Amino acid sequence: MKTLIRPSITLFVVLSIVCGVAYPLAVTGVAMAVFAPQAAGSLVYRDGKPVGSSLIGQNFSDPKYFWGRPSATSPMPYNGAGSGGSNLGPLNPALVDAVKGRVQGLRDADPGNTLPVPVDLVTASASGLDPHISPAAAAYQAPRVARLRGMPVDAVGLLIARSTEDRLFGLLGEPRVNVLALNLALDEATPRRP
Repeated sequence: MKTLIRPSITLFVVLSIVCGVAYPLAVTGVAMAVFAPQAAGSLVYRDGKPVGSSLIGQNFSDPKYFWGRPSATSPMPYNGAGSGGSNLGPLNPALVDAVKGRVQGLRDADPGNTLPVPVDLVTASASGLDPHISPAAAAYQAPRVARLRGMPVDAVGLLIARSTEDRLFGLLGEPRVNVLALNLALDEATPRRP
């Protein structure tokens, strides 16, 4: 029995050191050396203070800001610890009711806007943390934001165009707008009121 216990304990200790200490330190070290901003959470700073991450959406509810995709995370929206979708199928009445409510909320926030509501403004992503919306979703919200900020719609449209990211390598994905970056650009372009 002693011949089995000693090698087992030795192997356990060696593997714990290699897999639990050495490997994580090596991977973290390489990540910090090669991809430092991403390894640190892709944090976005304003005036030297972190205001969010470019990889995780935030809950903007003020009508003066662009709104992101709905988040299905709980117990609060955009909860990084609770990443996941709602798992509601397209025929589920709860999803249909949620989408109807979101459409109504967008219509109530901008009653004069009769354009079709882009689907990404009323459906959550698979992770529930998506920081991007489509350019169409940003354009849909532009009149409301411009009106509430006292800006010309064309100026807001220019900010959207500047904030639009192209397809990855020109091939992968769709053009997208990072909501946090757009809202920060909007704050920079709008004179601060006392």
